[in-house]
Amino acid sequence: MNSSNPAASEALRQFRMIFGAVRQHFKAVEKACGVSGAQIWAMAALHQHPGMKVSELAQALSIHASTASNLLDKIEKAGLVRRERSHVDQRVVQLYLTAAGELALAKAPQPQTGLLTHALGQLPDAALARLNEDLSALIAHMGAVDAQAAQKPLSER
Repeated sequence: MNSSNPAASEALRQFRMIFGAVRQHFKAVEKACGVSGAQIWAMAALHQHPGMKVSELAQALSIHASTASNLLDKIEKAGLVRRERSHVDQRVVQLYLTAAGELALAKAPQPQTGLLTHALGQLPDAALARLNEDLSALIAHMGAVDAQAAQKPLSER
């Protein structure tokens, strides 16, 4: 980066602030609950919508279904989530928090969806459209970018 470009320096400083705050929030979640930020976000979604399917959870978290399934495996093994076959259609698996999952979720720092996700959700649509356009231009200038990374939660890297 050319240090004579103050606007580029300010943008870099702001990215550092964003990523630093996100990292701090992830660490606070792990310290309070013993699970990752993405796992707490998944648990919060299941708390709000008990009985979700894996595909619905993946859509709610903006991640790939296989990523959601892997994330669920970890919290299911920890006894925080359970999978149940639907009584109506045995092919359908529904997801629920366990009592331990509810307790862990109650300990989680706010926002449970994650700091960046929450902040993005607070922006007006016009601001999000501008941000998306500008970020797309930035990504184009970066060259080789792993497009698959867009389907993985930040806390799971």
